[in-house]
Amino acid sequence: MTTTISSIVNGERIVGNAGGVDLNPSDTSDVVREYGQVDAAVAKDAIKAARAAFPAWAATTPWQRAEILDRAGTEILARADELGDLLAREEGKTLPEARGEVVRAGQIFKYFAGDVMQPHGYALDSVRPGIDITVTREPVGVVSVITPWNFPIAIPAWKIAPALAYGNTVVFKPAELVPGSAFELVDILNRAGLPAGVLNLVLGRGSVVGPIMTTDPDVNAVTFTGSVGTGKGILAADAPLSRKVQLELGGKNPLVVVDDANLAIAVEALVQGGFGSTGQRCTASSFTVVTDAIHDQFVAAVQERLGKWTTGDARAAGIEMGPVVDPSQLETDLRYIELARSEGGQVIGGELLDLGAKGHYLSPALIVGTNANDTINREEVFGPVVSVVRVKDYEEALAVANSSTMNLSAGICTTDLAKASHFKRNSKAGMVMVNLPTAGVDPHVPFGGKGDSSHGPREQGYAAVDFFTVSKTAYTNPGAPA
Repeated sequence: MTTTISSIVNGERIVGNAGGVDLNPSDTSDVVREYGQVDAAVAKDAIKAARAAFPAWAATTPWQRAEILDRAGTEILARADELGDLLAREEGKTLPEARGEVVRAGQIFKYFAGDVMQPHGYALDSVRPGIDITVTREPVGVVSVITPWNFPIAIPAWKIAPALAYGNTVVFKPAELVPGSAFELVDILNRAGLPAGVLNLVLGRGSVVGPIMTTDPDVNAVTFTGSVGTGKGILAADAPLSRKVQLELGGKNPLVVVDDANLAIAVEALVQGGFGSTGQRCTASSFTVVTDAIHDQFVAAVQERLGKWTTGDARAAGIEMGPVVDPSQLETDLRYIELARSEGGQVIGGELLDLGAKGHYLSPALIVGTNANDTINREEVFGPVVSVVRVKDYEEALAVANSSTMNLSAGICTTDLAKASHFKRNSKAGMVMVNLPTAGVDPHVPFGGKGDSSHGPREQGYAAVDFFTVSKTAYTNPGAPA
């Protein structure tokens, strides 16, 4: 029996119009959830509820907020197997990856439960004798949270947890492909003790509810993760409104492999970074820059590794890669593969797989013989497609790696400490990995890139306070006469 879920506004379930169907990409005959899609009026009601709930929630003590977040984190961790199974079923991530994402979400709530108890203000001496200065942090207000489908519980967690921790109220719109994980997360938080209206869930089409969530005058801040085009549209719409906007957008992330690299480490860094989570990560190693002396050996080793790679149902045992999330993304992957071939690339793999189920299965595609300016090396594919650029030496490798306009993450595989240090200093990316996949960031560190990849303050960790609060500077003359 299929479970039906709904939007949640001011603590009440809003059914909406029938027609929302959450399908399993491993087997599209499997309906994971059914849900009603709400309209713009419900989105407005959710914002009004968040606005009404804000004063009382902002006035709660850090301890009260910490207890709620901690209870939510505890339940998420306790239900990691159940929620991981749901995530794998609706998004297509392998079961170990899905469970790991759920654990990360639980850890994020635990982290911010502790962080909110830490001091975020400070006192200063004035240049004028006897005058006291304090700098404090206050919540922004109503925050619109709009998240993608590829990390359906972790990305909402790292936006919602700090928003609530610092006293904001939230209207949350998840991607239409993954409503199940979003509903469970909101339900957990509401049962953990959130007052009605503090966290509202809006299940609807982005084209319908998105403009309301980004331009309504009662919204004080918008945090969005998604495509570069949509993000720039949000920024343009919100610029005249003078509200805070945080954008995490695309990534075209290079992995540099130089002559002195440990071959085994480099191969695994590429395979896990490029093809883990079906390559559907903004931090995926989507193109590899390899120096001439090690190129042929590296490509052969990667090809051998991929020959043993297992693709299949996300919840099956021993599977290393699940399906592509939906037909539209699969079509995009195939289009980029053919485009790379037409521009002179040699495609290894990248074939549709018939695995006996109605799933969106694609074998990993390794594309060699590409040039730095080929389309495959300039645009984000967001699938199990990795291209290889051959270069003369480290200096050329660095230049090619820095040619991306979406500078989110970059990596280098080397045993030379000097090269590693030089790369960390000179990479244009916001996050740099040495002898590691470009994907995989701990929940307590800042997350974000440069160029077209990000806009606004960093997400996660101690950096989150910069977006979800505003500072207030206050002067006091304690010696003023009564």
